[in-house]
Amino acid sequence: MEPLLLDGNRVATEVKDSLREKVISLKETGITPCLATVLVGDDSSSATYVKMKGNACAKIGMESRKIHLPKETTTSELLEIINELNEDSTVHGILLQHPVPHQIDERAAFEAISIEKDVDGVTSLGFGQNSLGFGEYPSCTPAAIMSIIDYYNVSLEGKHAVVVGRSPILGKPVSMMLLNRNATVTTCHSYTENLKDILSQADIVVAAVGKPRFIQGDWLKEGAVVLDAGYNKGNVGDIDYEACYEKASAITPVPGGVGPVTISMLLKQTVDSAEKYGVSIQNS
Repeated sequence: MEPLLLDGNRVATEVKDSLREKVISLKETGITPCLATVLVGDDSSSATYVKMKGNACAKIGMESRKIHLPKETTTSELLEIINELNEDSTVHGILLQHPVPHQIDERAAFEAISIEKDVDGVTSLGFGQNSLGFGEYPSCTPAAIMSIIDYYNVSLEGKHAVVVGRSPILGKPVSMMLLNRNATVTTCHSYTENLKDILSQADIVVAAVGKPRFIQGDWLKEGAVVLDAGYNKGNVGDIDYEACYEKASAITPVPGGVGPVTISMLLKQTVDSAEKYGVSIQNS
């Protein structure tokens, strides 16, 4: 029996369709949801990502404000820009494009983003709130994974979820989100021993390791649900898709799986911020 294809494009389309209606309603009250993207330097991939996010904003009627700083920018100069955006009541979300040039203290820059505008879920405060179960804006890729799970009614309660990867904006937060939904969670990483044995026990697998075709089909339990958050050169994810397809009961494709939903979560969280904080500022 073929696995259920967890179609991220379908999920993202429905999210964006609902957001268009919210944006229209907000504009009628004088509020246009605005995402400010800050790009430091001339990394071509980063510039492409920023352009994609700007286009996505335009398609649902949001404003995208792009701030492009030279590669020589210092930490203090970047912090000044972020603080200006924090103070700007017409900006509802701030995204600092990763990576930044080596001379910048990236963590200090992330921490400078106001929690009300941390729609990309990069601050330690946002991570802590999300881990405790009341964060408003989780990191967007984990939020996308959970949205796909909810859309397709994937059961989590009591299931063994194995997350392969522990990055602060993907592996760690999605582990916490799954745990908060009553899954039993194992988080694996580059030092994990017997990874194959651990994965063979997983009901749900989240691949977030950043290595192309890393997870093999014969590592999986028959009927596992596989969510591939990787995107590598050659349009391949972190799993060996063909081999994992044979074992899975449900699986995300790459491309067209987690990626499109990640962008829609960024838009959603910016619109949510405009709806909550923009309206309150306007009424104060």
